[in-house]
Amino acid sequence: MAKIQPLTAAASPSSSDDHPSQQAYTVWMKSLVFNGNGCTVYGPDGAVAFRVDNYGCRGGREVFFMDRQGNALIRIRRKGFGMVRRWEVCRCAHNGGQEEEATPWFSVRRAEKGGAAVAMHGGAGTCYTIDGCSARKSEYRVRGVDGAVVAEVARKQTAAGVVLGEDVLTLKVAPEADHLLFLGLVVVRGLMPSSTAPCDG
Repeated sequence: MAKIQPLTAAASPSSSDDHPSQQAYTVWMKSLVFNGNGCTVYGPDGAVAFRVDNYGCRGGREVFFMDRQGNALIRIRRKGFGMVRRWEVCRCAHNGGQEEEATPWFSVRRAEKGGAAVAMHGGAGTCYTIDGCSARKSEYRVRGVDGAVVAEVARKQTAAGVVLGEDVLTLKVAPEADHLLFLGLVVVRGLMPSSTAPCDG
């Protein structure tokens, strides 16, 4: 599998074995498939961990987030139009290689000032918010209901401090958080309009 140089999340002075530091993923907003539209996620070890491939279907209403073997983990569907547009996300389970019925997980809708609101399926309301201007998808934060930052996305920098292109991102996730959920949010954020990113929908 292809590998890239991982960017290790810096440990804070108070970090310890009991309080591990954030985990960092590299998200390349580009498909590994020729003429495909999608994203590729690299783990902290620099190896491909997850991918999204739409095989040339740029404006598709349905997207699958897969592991490196191509098994669907998350299904994302776009619903509605214009200001009432939202993205419904389901988890995909597998049994003997056969995909089972997808289970509703969370939904994302636009919020004020270019951000987004995340609600878990069956929940009472918004549980996460995504900050950031709609015109700049390369830098934003995900906050919990208490306002604390639980995930952060920014343009990746090399060890020498060189900032890479706008389509190469670093996702830092709090150690206790559900990493798959926040990786799914990065894909949904990429699907939102007003961007030239390959994951645009």
